[in-house]
Amino acid sequence: MPTSEKIDKVEELTAAMSNAKAIYLADFTGLDVAKVTGLRNKLREAEVGYQVVKNRLAKRAAAEAGISGMDEHLIGPTAIAFTNEDPIAPAKILQDFADEDDTFSIKTGFMDGRVLSPDEIKALAKLPSREELLGKVLGSVQSPMYGLAGVLNGLLRNLVGVVAAIEEKQKTGDAE
Repeated sequence: MPTSEKIDKVEELTAAMSNAKAIYLADFTGLDVAKVTGLRNKLREAEVGYQVVKNRLAKRAAAEAGISGMDEHLIGPTAIAFTNEDPIAPAKILQDFADEDDTFSIKTGFMDGRVLSPDEIKALAKLPSREELLGKVLGSVQSPMYGLAGVLNGLLRNLVGVVAAIEEKQKTGDAE
């Protein structure tokens, strides 16, 4: 019989999963408290929720949130990371942590209505951040304008030089 605590936990997880732009499942077996605390702090700074969940409750919450395909990954110790902001940030943080510590592994992820494999999450983690991409786009847009401004500036400089040469020639021609 479900207790009120379990019902509340399922409702909380369902709400978090329903509103999340991305969800990541990880196996934290073998991590000590200090490492988990460090990981939690990094995730908190990026506004990413992270909690250890009971698989049975997570399966029920995923079903209620309309997320399918994650049940097979909800085996063994499971931590869930979810974000309502940048969906790439948790992938970067979790993958960096997994690269540093062999005992930590990313099981799967869920984004844009589909389940992600660990390899797809690695690829996401290698993508530049949103700010970097916006900077590159802005640079690409500004580059032709700077080029055009440089060409026009060069033409005006040449025109001024020609006018100055004609003026100088006329002055020397009048002096003779």
